[in-house]
Amino acid sequence: MSSWKALLLRIGDKCAEYGGNTDFKDHVETCFGVVRRELEHSDNDILPFLLECAEQLPHKLPFYGTVVGLLNLENEDFAKKVVESTQTNLQDALDSGNCNRIRILIRFLTVMMCSKVLQPSSLVVLYETLLSSAATIVDEERGNPSWQACADFYVTCILSCLPWGGAELVEQVPEEIERVMVGTEAYLRIRRRVSDIGFSIFGDNDDSDKALDGKDFLEDLWVRVQDLSNNGWKLESVPRPHHSFEAQLVAGKSHDLGPINCPEQPEPPVVLSAITCGKQKHEAELKYPQRIRRLNIFPASKFQDLQPIDRFVVEEYLLDVLFFFNGSRKECASHMAGLPVPFRYEYLMAETIFSQLLLLPNPPFKPIYYTLVIIDLCKALPGAFPAVVAGAVRALFDKIADLDMECRTRLILWFSHHLSNFQFIWPWEEWAYVLDLPKWAPQRIFVQEVLEREVRLSYWDKIKQSIENAPALEELLPPKGGPNFKYGGEDDKDGNEHTLSMELNGMVKRRQTAREIISWVEENVLPAHGFEITLRVIVQTLLDIGSKSFTHLITVLERYGQVILKICPDEDKQVMLIAEVSSYWKNSSQMTAIAIDRMMGYRLISNLAIVRWVFSSANIEQFHTADRQWEILRNAVNKTYNRISDLRKEISALKKGVVSAEEVASKAKAELDAAESKLTLVDGEPVLGENPVRLKRLKGIAERTKEEEVSVRESLEAKEALLTRALDEIEGLFLSLFKNLSTVLMERLHDAFRDGTFQQSRRQADEMAIDLEDSSAMDLDKEKKSHSNGERTGNVYNVGEKEQWCLSTLGYVKAFSRQYASEIWPHVEKLDAEVPLTETVHPLFRKAVYAGLRRPLNEM
Repeated sequence: MSSWKALLLRIGDKCAEYGGNTDFKDHVETCFGVVRRELEHSDNDILPFLLECAEQLPHKLPFYGTVVGLLNLENEDFAKKVVESTQTNLQDALDSGNCNRIRILIRFLTVMMCSKVLQPSSLVVLYETLLSSAATIVDEERGNPSWQACADFYVTCILSCLPWGGAELVEQVPEEIERVMVGTEAYLRIRRRVSDIGFSIFGDNDDSDKALDGKDFLEDLWVRVQDLSNNGWKLESVPRPHHSFEAQLVAGKSHDLGPINCPEQPEPPVVLSAITCGKQKHEAELKYPQRIRRLNIFPASKFQDLQPIDRFVVEEYLLDVLFFFNGSRKECASHMAGLPVPFRYEYLMAETIFSQLLLLPNPPFKPIYYTLVIIDLCKALPGAFPAVVAGAVRALFDKIADLDMECRTRLILWFSHHLSNFQFIWPWEEWAYVLDLPKWAPQRIFVQEVLEREVRLSYWDKIKQSIENAPALEELLPPKGGPNFKYGGEDDKDGNEHTLSMELNGMVKRRQTAREIISWVEENVLPAHGFEITLRVIVQTLLDIGSKSFTHLITVLERYGQVILKICPDEDKQVMLIAEVSSYWKNSSQMTAIAIDRMMGYRLISNLAIVRWVFSSANIEQFHTADRQWEILRNAVNKTYNRISDLRKEISALKKGVVSAEEVASKAKAELDAAESKLTLVDGEPVLGENPVRLKRLKGIAERTKEEEVSVRESLEAKEALLTRALDEIEGLFLSLFKNLSTVLMERLHDAFRDGTFQQSRRQADEMAIDLEDSSAMDLDKEKKSHSNGERTGNVYNVGEKEQWCLSTLGYVKAFSRQYASEIWPHVEKLDAEVPLTETVHPLFRKAVYAGLRRPLNEM
């Protein structure tokens, strides 16, 4: 890498390129000197690389702004190009709705204003353009309030830039920036407060009114910016390298910013209704999502020296690093551990990462990414970060009863994976008290599910050894036994079923075809023994043959899946098939889920059959004590959803392919027509005026390109037909799912919560010995000591089993509604018709569904 590139990349870091020092002024001077020399012959390379660095290392923007400011003193044309290119990129980002790029480019323009590269009045015009567009969007007469998410995003961009340039704007254009502040305050008065009900990581239950009395994310940011303004725009988290060069920078020429246009939002629906507006609101929130929902899992004492605006700025740094280094976990951890701030922020870093891991409806990246980053940070900061992570786990564990069900599942998966990278070491004796809790208590279930996932990642004896300090917890380990093969013992060797199993096993070993085995079943087994015995023998034997490994299972299903399909062609029989698979793998939740998932992948089992099996009476009774059934249901819905996602991607690619094929075919046809037009008449007869060989070749090309165009069109039509079928399938799946959920919840909810609220459960929870406020206020080190000494009174869980069953199941209702809202919204009318959420259904069930879809509860 060129030296100037390395210096731009590493500016602000304690690295070899800068001799390991952390003097920001020295960094800027060194980088400026090298880049200035390179500008003479690398102008075209430096500009795009500098912009790329600014966009992908936004926590270093003040350094890049200062470097551009110094370059502006000697090369005004280059600085002008930087401003113009940034403006062009910003306009492109606005047109495409690229939120991260919009936010960072506006911040870059702000820091360039601080370095005298950009006119302050031009920046204010940009702010006012965004503010005007935001006010228009939420205006009921001129705009489309359903797209308030976009308007809120524009205003957030303005407010989030002020920590980087507010002081300079107040100093240079006080009246103009005051106008922006007044406009922002006016906007906040006309917008609707955003409720996080349904997206809150900790359950709100009946606190919805209380939640609405608080501040949403934008209002909270506004308060932080006002505090910053009242404090004279002083903050520690934003470096000010331009101050060291102020005497020089003031001589630079400030450039103007060209006009920026905000794109028009979609028109309001022709027929205004709660559903049509809700669909547009959901679309807007998908395109302009909220970046963070704060967890606040640590006691306030850990942040007492941190100003509110500093917390916001460091969160921005951390989120940007997580976003731009998602493909390089070690670089991500390195940058997160070395932010340009003068105070320690390990607790804030942990909270921010966990807020992303548990972000609803989905984290920006796969959970494994955050797992790896946390592991790398523990290794990079061994003296500080592991203890902070442990403190976060303890804090979340104490609040596990209030944690959203989806977040609870993610936390279990993360924690088990995290421990697997550290020899499964954890002070389990701290949590041994969960054995005294009822089997449905969330803390007990959490420990049980973590141990089960650890066994999947290792083996039973290893996990048993890891809990030797709390041997009683062995009770919560999953069964050690392997498959439950009904024909493997000595007792049944003379039975008919055992004989049939042995015969089938021999046929498989002799590599007989699926057709031959089907004939054997139809002629010898089914007529003589009936369907149930036939199903049991076939499934048990084939699963046993495939039980040695995942590869063995796949091989068996590929070779003999048709045998299963032949005897289980309809939904009723597929439900019995799933029950048999579950019986064979009753000692392994993992293999049960894998086998059913693979069978669905091979179309041996339908998703509707899986839904029916999950809601069978035996499984319903375990909804609140195990994740086994929910995991299988999640897999089924995910697989159906992924088919649609894949088909949409393929159709999008094919549409582009059709356009490309049309252009190629049209060009080939034009060349052929031009060649054929060159005919001449000799003695009244047409004679080729073009080379016959070339003409023949052009005809061949034209025919071939036309065939390719037709082929791509046919592929597109086939994929669109498959998508139509898949959309019908997922509609049927969600209708079946919500009908079943409504049915099983109806009787239990009326029995457990007669008044239609959570107050009964809340009163019981208030009687619990765990005092979460007191525990969150204590120092984590003291808390760890008290845990290890067994000084804990949280060994009581007073929520009854019926209530807990309802709370857990409602949590899953909300999770499914929220996670698949994009696929549910197009079918809301049919869902309302077939699962009447506004009539006889229990209000808590309606609330869970509406919260997941972010539909107003007063909607009728």
